[in-house]
Amino acid sequence: MELHNTNEDIVIAHVNDIFNRFETSGKHNHICTCEQCRMDTACYVLNRIEPRYIVSNRGVVRIEQNTIENQQKEADIVAMIREGISRINHNKRPSSKHEVKKGNPPLRSGRVFNIPTIIGRVFDGTNFAPMANIDIELFRNEEMVNMVDNNWQNPYHLVEYTEGTFSFWPSPIPAEEVNVYKLFEFFIRINTLGFDEFKYFFKIPVKSEQKNISTFSRDRTFKLPDVYLFPPGEEHF
Repeated sequence: MELHNTNEDIVIAHVNDIFNRFETSGKHNHICTCEQCRMDTACYVLNRIEPRYIVSNRGVVRIEQNTIENQQKEADIVAMIREGISRINHNKRPSSKHEVKKGNPPLRSGRVFNIPTIIGRVFDGTNFAPMANIDIELFRNEEMVNMVDNNWQNPYHLVEYTEGTFSFWPSPIPAEEVNVYKLFEFFIRINTLGFDEFKYFFKIPVKSEQKNISTFSRDRTFKLPDVYLFPPGEEHF
């Protein structure tokens, strides 16, 4: 049984409809209609409205019966989308190329290993304070690992408010068939001024699936042990 937020469907449908109309009208010179800005706008709205969850198709029917209430809520959603478009376009995500592509990008289909989100924390080994303003790199086969999209960066730059926590979500890896388990080897590297270079090697067991997973879930996470950095010559734990 899976929970589903029906407001997510409504918001994304309206966001795409409004952005598509901007594109076809020829009046989008000052509005970026790329996939990143669409998703940022949808996120802006979804973080400001209450979710509406269902667990079956009966839930969909029940929601559809409340026609008048739904019409007012959708009008409010459209107004919030327009507010979101204005805010997002004045503060575009710097990590995205903001390229407008025709149609939605196809999902990777048929047989992939969906690598879980990798999460860890880094501390100063001399005082146990969370580290900040350092870069953490994720490697596989001596190469930097590509992330699932532009919302996830490699290297990951630690900032103060994350209290030493970093995360990566690697891109899916092609598989020859489904329901096959495989161990994938990775390592993180931290090389920052005033501390010894740090490397940590680890393996993640993954089962191949029919298609890629495109939504984040806490159930699909791989947590690393806490990392402690030490100045040169200090004893390591």
